[in-house]
Amino acid sequence: MMGHSHALSGALVWLGIAPALAALPSAVSPELAGVVGSVLTPSELVAGALICAGAAMLPDLDHPSATIAQTFGPVTWALSKAVNWVSGGHRNATHSLLFAVVMGFGAHFLAENYPIAKDVLVVLSIGLAIRAIGIGVPGKRLASAMVNVALTAGLFATFLTLGVQYAWLGLAIGIGCFVHVVGDCLTERGCPVLWPIPGKWLLPYDIGFKTGKKFELNILAPVLSVAVVALLFLRLMPA
Repeated sequence: MMGHSHALSGALVWLGIAPALAALPSAVSPELAGVVGSVLTPSELVAGALICAGAAMLPDLDHPSATIAQTFGPVTWALSKAVNWVSGGHRNATHSLLFAVVMGFGAHFLAENYPIAKDVLVVLSIGLAIRAIGIGVPGKRLASAMVNVALTAGLFATFLTLGVQYAWLGLAIGIGCFVHVVGDCLTERGCPVLWPIPGKWLLPYDIGFKTGKKFELNILAPVLSVAVVALLFLRLMPA
């Protein structure tokens, strides 16, 4: 899948499961109240959708030519090159259930213990979401990176002013990474979901769609866009 499809899928899934997440403390464990109890407040709902959308781009850090590598110019490009080398190339370690779990728990640990690391993860996720949906200057990487930095800083400051706490940060990042893996399993190439166990998961009978072709561009992307806007409106609409 292309970057915008991944990001829209991440936002859609977060908006779709937010009520269930908010109900978890009473249904499962009171200890979860501090993590997911505020996910339905307007500011945290929007922040969560953005961060989950951005996190849905993280597995593509293994691809130096992907959207994520262009987000903050040379910084994210260099990071992408390093991840590509460590993970063994595109669609390997980062496109697995293990990666999603590690990213989710790792983000939660950092957010709980290191405020600066939490802020870095929030800024990176917001920036990735903005870049993925195509906000920038066509054909100008540096200019696009500058636009992204400005918008990301503005949103981060807005969420800070509104008192967003990000207790759910690890959950949003883990879910976003998992959504990416599921999305790529629906393409013709599949993903090594159980890495390091060899073998890729993909749809049978070669029915997976081709990345960047007519189905994704003309059908999937518009449907995801409309669904995200509609569900966001539904969630923010007063009861």
